[in-house]
Amino acid sequence: MTRTLRLSDEAAIAIPVSVFMPVQEDGDWSCAFSIGWPEQTLKRKIFGIDAIQSLELALRMIGTELYASEYHKAGRLIWLKPGAGYGFPLPNIIRDTLIGEDREFL
Repeated sequence: MTRTLRLSDEAAIAIPVSVFMPVQEDGDWSCAFSIGWPEQTLKRKIFGIDAIQSLELALRMIGTELYASEYHKAGRLIWLKPGAGYGFPLPNIIRDTLIGEDREFL
């Protein structure tokens, strides 16, 4: 599954965020994801006790990576409209950084 964010500039650079199906590995489950930043693609694999936990943790890690990015901090990262958020959850400890519709619905 892929969601495409973009950078707000003349070039409208696409930032694909992909989440892959959880896979069982030695009793635990992993869920891989990638974020196609302009300078390089970030690839991570998150582990959980079962498929659902690994998927949930991967989604939270994606949200964390997006909100911690320099593009977010500069106000340049956009999903549907500027300042609305990205539709990915965050861990409770950093939920106060949510913006726009993310703050309202996540």
